[in-house]
Amino acid sequence: MKEQNNDFLKRLLATFKAEAADHIKSLSSGLIELEKAADLEIRAKIIEKIFREAHSLKGAARAVNNSPIERICQSMEGVFASLKKKDIDLKLELIDLLHKATGKLEEILESLSAEDKQVDEKSTETITNKLDDYLKDAKRTASKDSVAVEPAVQKESSAHTETLTTDTIRVAISKLDSLFLQAEEMISLKMLMMQKRKDFQDIKTFTSSWKKEKDKILSDIHVLQHLIEEDKHQNAQQQLKAHLKKVLEFIDWENTYFRTLEEKLITIAKASVNDQLTTTQMVDNLLDDAKQIVMFPFTSLLEIFPTFVRELSRDQGKNVELVIEGAEIEIDRRILEEMKSPLIHLVRNCIDHGIENPEKRNRKKKQDKGTIKISVSQKNGDKVEIIISDDGAGIDPEKIRLAVVKNGIISKDESKKLTIQELHTLIFQSGVSTSPIITDVSGRGLGLAIVREKVEKLGGSISFNTGLDAGTTFHITLPLTLATYRGLLVKAAEHNFIIPITNLERVVSFKKEETRSIENRETILLNGEVTSLVKLTAVLEMSDSQTVENSTDTLFAVVLRASGKRIAFLVNEILNEQEVLVKSLGPQLSRVRNIAGATVLGTGAVVPILNVTDLINSALHISSGIKSEIVPYKKKEEKKKSVLVAEDSITARSLLKNILETAGYRVTTAVDGVDAYTQLKSGDFDLVVSDVDMPRMNGFDLTAKIRSDKKFAEIPVILVTALESREDKEHGIEAGANAYIVKSSFDRGNLLAAIERLL
Repeated sequence: MKEQNNDFLKRLLATFKAEAADHIKSLSSGLIELEKAADLEIRAKIIEKIFREAHSLKGAARAVNNSPIERICQSMEGVFASLKKKDIDLKLELIDLLHKATGKLEEILESLSAEDKQVDEKSTETITNKLDDYLKDAKRTASKDSVAVEPAVQKESSAHTETLTTDTIRVAISKLDSLFLQAEEMISLKMLMMQKRKDFQDIKTFTSSWKKEKDKILSDIHVLQHLIEEDKHQNAQQQLKAHLKKVLEFIDWENTYFRTLEEKLITIAKASVNDQLTTTQMVDNLLDDAKQIVMFPFTSLLEIFPTFVRELSRDQGKNVELVIEGAEIEIDRRILEEMKSPLIHLVRNCIDHGIENPEKRNRKKKQDKGTIKISVSQKNGDKVEIIISDDGAGIDPEKIRLAVVKNGIISKDESKKLTIQELHTLIFQSGVSTSPIITDVSGRGLGLAIVREKVEKLGGSISFNTGLDAGTTFHITLPLTLATYRGLLVKAAEHNFIIPITNLERVVSFKKEETRSIENRETILLNGEVTSLVKLTAVLEMSDSQTVENSTDTLFAVVLRASGKRIAFLVNEILNEQEVLVKSLGPQLSRVRNIAGATVLGTGAVVPILNVTDLINSALHISSGIKSEIVPYKKKEEKKKSVLVAEDSITARSLLKNILETAGYRVTTAVDGVDAYTQLKSGDFDLVVSDVDMPRMNGFDLTAKIRSDKKFAEIPVILVTALESREDKEHGIEAGANAYIVKSSFDRGNLLAAIERLL
């Protein structure tokens, strides 16, 4: 009995979490709408809507005995009720407070899914007290000049009623994934039927050829019989006629037999065509329906962005409006989940690097409010395009040039030869950032590299265009689903491989004499552009008898493009283009270089699917026809990097010292800025980590003093502080800090990553 109760409670809690998530999303989006709404009638409707959401969530929380959520909803209800009655004014301060309360609800809900995460009762009490206190104070001091909000006690809207109809049910995602995977498996059946159809056609062709040859021979035998009949030797003639009679009887029998066999094969072949067509239609219909189950609208991903943009822009003292178009378009849920982080990073970049603060925008004769636009549209039936744009400062190519030189990606002389377009492609390189300082938001130079890697892993592509003071626009193209895509079947070293069509630029055939060797690399001229030519077998480290040097026949290559690079891969044979079902290699082979997965052909053969991004990166390290000699060397023992930590709190000082020493750094500590500068003059340090708020000399002054001294001017400085306002961060930039890490969002990994990058 007890076990049954536990199972029931688990199911009840799972239902609550799903319902609560919907209510919280509606609260968050409703508050964003409320802040934008200027019309009093529209405001009243929004207040009514979010009042109901808070009330429903409170009731659901009470049903599962979740008192923290119930208490917060109770306080929010009181605020919304007063707004409906016009007892209090709708002010920005109140909206901020309601957003914080909604954020706390999300935090509590997340804690229900994490066994090791406990609800902070104190913070829950703090937020409810703030709501209650605000309500009391606002009622006492309600201004006569406040914005009036008409009461809006309305009947249930048709839209709200529609969401409760029976054509919508809750189904566990795990069950949907299982159904979808089973539907995907039927693609193999469809491909098998296609192969069987081909086999029957081959047999039919074979028998037709046999029949033609047999008819020729039969004609010859009849001529032979005629000649024998004219032979003068009677005895020999009789014997030959007897044997020939048997041969002819057999041939007649064989002819009848094969005619019957041929008729049966024709019947079977016709039936197999119908079977294949029927199976294809059934599989396609089932898969299409299954796809619809796991297809989610972009709304489910983009609904978090209005709140995200609002909070981040306000934190940075910027006025930003977010415009979203095409959010109703649906795409594979798995792609949505993978794209959450990349889209957040791109939007964060728009705010952090793109949109200027109001003062700068005024100087540029722009509107105070910047605009970020996310537009989703469907392309070519099986692809989706996402466009993220801003009307900010744009990306300065000279900053990119300085960043790539500083990070050692190319030399200073080489950077001067690059065009603007070539510089733009380098923004996707790991470590490249145009930010003047590393913060918890940006500056590490990893974001865009990770964004491109994620997009290309999903079978998509990313590009951008920008102009100084004209804003930046990113274009992302993605497939609608991950299940299947078109692939090119090629042969290399007697092995078959699938190349995704998404990355295929073209297929070319050429003669050996058309190749040229430039700087020890084989190349081919395509449309006037010199393109590197690399054997696919060499990249995959496979032995192959065919080489560019000894072949005199026509050569074949596939031209692939990824990560802004273009390379032609030499293959033995190009077979065909076909639909492929992507299969993972399993947890034991979760990451195999150059291989993205596998598929099963109609013949039953398992064929690897190539990872084009990996192929191109591997090809860049191969010189055609030249083998580099590996010379063993004795690895020099690296000297530990020395870090000076300035922190007046003994607890924080000990924590930082422990973190850095564990990471392998030699650490010296100082109790304040004066002590740190004194030790800096007498020691040899590679980097300084400093607090800001310290006696005698604070972190800003210490940083400025380090920058003013030629001896120490190049030493990186990281400020780790509790001061998190925009003004403080700007002060850190002005003082010359290389990184600014806020203690409230302190993460050991962020600190070590910043140190590693700066060193």
